[in-house]
Amino acid sequence: MGAYQKYTELDVWKHSRALASHVYELSAKFPKSEQFGIVSQIRRCVVSVPSNIAEGCGRQHKKETIQFLSIARGSLFELETQLYISKDLSYINEDQLSNCLDKIENLGKLLNGFIRYNNDK
Repeated sequence: MGAYQKYTELDVWKHSRALASHVYELSAKFPKSEQFGIVSQIRRCVVSVPSNIAEGCGRQHKKETIQFLSIARGSLFELETQLYISKDLSYINEDQLSNCLDKIENLGKLLNGFIRYNNDK
């Protein structure tokens, strides 16, 4: 990857930004009482995904890059869980959950591919 990877050109980063925007819009409709609860948690982890991809790309050593990409993947799993809980609490409906899960699955595949690419270097 070299000392500097133009992370803003990566599909995995672009898709993670799009997911963050989508989840922010979705969570804006949650009850006000959840502003410092699940809304805060969901937003923290969805922002963590593109942030950790960017930070990983800024690292000079493969091991560090992969560590940050793995953190991004963990945040994606965390987000998935929080969306299931949001559905359980009727903050989102089945269609909204399914739409988010599709986006998460696609992003997860891109992220796993990027991790493999960095592992093989």
